[in-house]
Amino acid sequence: MSGYIEDRWLKKKPNKDTGKRERTSLWGKGKRYRVKGIPGVRDRSFDTSEDAKQWLAKAQVDTTRGEFVDPRNGAIPLAQYIEKYWWPSRSDEPSTAASMRSKIWNHIIPLLGATELRDIDAAALRAWKAQLLTRVEASTAQVIWIHLSTILEAAVDDGRLVKNPCKAHRTVKAPRPARKKAKAWSRATVDAVRAALQERYHIAVDLGVGLGLRQGEAFGLSEEDFDFDAGVVHIRRQLRWDAKGRPYFCLPKGGKMRDVPISPNLARRAKEHLRRFPPVTCTLPWRNPEPPTSELEARQRKPVSVRLVLSTSHGKRVSCSTWNKRSWRPALAAAGVLKVIGEKFETHGGRTRRYPVHELSREDMFHVLRHTYASTQLEAGESLVSVAEWLGHASPQTTLKHYAHFMPDAGKRGLAAMDEWFEQDPSSGQDPRSNVPGKSLGGQEAPSRP
Repeated sequence: MSGYIEDRWLKKKPNKDTGKRERTSLWGKGKRYRVKGIPGVRDRSFDTSEDAKQWLAKAQVDTTRGEFVDPRNGAIPLAQYIEKYWWPSRSDEPSTAASMRSKIWNHIIPLLGATELRDIDAAALRAWKAQLLTRVEASTAQVIWIHLSTILEAAVDDGRLVKNPCKAHRTVKAPRPARKKAKAWSRATVDAVRAALQERYHIAVDLGVGLGLRQGEAFGLSEEDFDFDAGVVHIRRQLRWDAKGRPYFCLPKGGKMRDVPISPNLARRAKEHLRRFPPVTCTLPWRNPEPPTSELEARQRKPVSVRLVLSTSHGKRVSCSTWNKRSWRPALAAAGVLKVIGEKFETHGGRTRRYPVHELSREDMFHVLRHTYASTQLEAGESLVSVAEWLGHASPQTTLKHYAHFMPDAGKRGLAAMDEWFEQDPSSGQDPRSNVPGKSLGGQEAPSRP
């Protein structure tokens, strides 16, 4: 097996006259024993021969298995690894990257960034998690934990760590937020909020409740996406913004394009909206608003023109943040869903405007319409697989996890069948599902009991 230990303080060959090994010029300087000769492994020095022997043995075995990681590769602060190696190699969709960067630079680097990769152990994770939970909610802390785990998993792949500390320790786990059931609105609340919006935005509520669209999907919907003859709507894009506030089009979340059935009455409302508020052509970059730096990026980011179903009264695309602030929250307040908690003054061009400040309620934002769609479908007995497909979920398990409480009759048919099974005392010899004593369901004579 390759590898050997060199004594740096003594020459390799003994003196011919004395038979002893003479001292080298390094005598008494630095660590005495150096492990050398393992292919692909940097030399390493030790103070004692015993330490050198142990490390050599482990390195030889790990190298044979293809599992060797030099601890010195992990002697880099987490912040430096993120900023120099990990982050520059990412290619996330812009809006995703903005959210991720904010969480990492605000909550991972300030609290754990000075710690070397090899020193991130259970104790370090426990201390970081405790600090983190004093700064953000458990649900946000869970997302930040996932980001850290992803970073450390990359460090494993880069040969800087043997194992991902976030997965290797039993005594410290990811933050677990209390599970909250998805909230759905009643018909009365939906109608009240819809009525409080400008007429041109009524269709936004209809699309959210009737098709289960996310907000970006609704604002990115095109006239061409409606196939009224087939009775479906093609969900092919969403309207997003990057960290600099630049809009662009991209695929729906997870790249899940889908076709969603549209009810005849919703189709009628959509046609009426298109007649009263003609679509507005909007041209935006695809996937990324950054100027392309290569021919490939130029092709990938080639602007796309879309005839948007939803537009402002000025004939422009809708800005989600402005719409939420100027249209959605005031409509919620008018419907009694939110309260006004103050006022805000803004000055533009010498004019000062007064705006109400509403209480924050994430569960009452546009996404609640998507929950309402799911609840209506599932409570009506629609297939979980179909609802998952229409929502664009990765799998029915995702749908079940979020919306199981919208299935009040789930299990009732099976429970009724089992109740029928046990209706008859088995000692009577009669199958409870048959009116013929002693007969099985197949009509054959039931075997006698010993």
